[in-house]
Amino acid sequence: MKECSKIKAVVFDVGGVLQLNKKGKSKKGIQETFAKNFNLNLDDYLDSIDALYAKSMEGLISKKELLNSLSKNLNFSEKKIEEIYIKEYKKKFKENKELLKIAKKLKKRGFKISILSDQWSLSEEPLIPKSFHKIFSPVIVSCDVKVRKPNKKIYLLLLNKLKLSPGEILFVDNRAWNLSPAKYLGIKTILFLNNKLFRKQLKEFLIDL
Repeated sequence: MKECSKIKAVVFDVGGVLQLNKKGKSKKGIQETFAKNFNLNLDDYLDSIDALYAKSMEGLISKKELLNSLSKNLNFSEKKIEEIYIKEYKKKFKENKELLKIAKKLKKRGFKISILSDQWSLSEEPLIPKSFHKIFSPVIVSCDVKVRKPNKKIYLLLLNKLKLSPGEILFVDNRAWNLSPAKYLGIKTILFLNNKLFRKQLKEFLIDL
């Protein structure tokens, strides 16, 4: 058994963890879906958003600036662009209800539960709804704090916000490269694959649920 008495906070990623890709008949990825909405082939669509996406992800441009630039690149109104992104993100992702129940149980048992997520301005609202803000605190999103994973600075910000030592925090992400800087700082980590396995992994650090 790993040390479990020290853990005081559990921090969750969003995409692929708290929000899961919906399994449907369509085999198209979300970027292909966006391209279709804007009447572009995938390569042209990615060229149109590439630099803007990266800048927005790190909060280097505001949502207003992002929409203004996208409107010029995609030849759609700012309002329509925002509507398309919100609609498609909601279509493609579904809340991981089982994991949300686990998070709520942890909160009732006295653990702090938090979010650490990379999002650009157009995915933050549909993927991190107001209901999440009522459950998790703090909610740290890359486009708001101007730094993204796996930059060490975002993990140091997490430590500062939680006011805990690294060994008291358990970070859950579905990307191994996002766990490496956390581990380096002494934060406990879990690579999320599915809910069933997560329950087993959680036992190694905490308690049975």
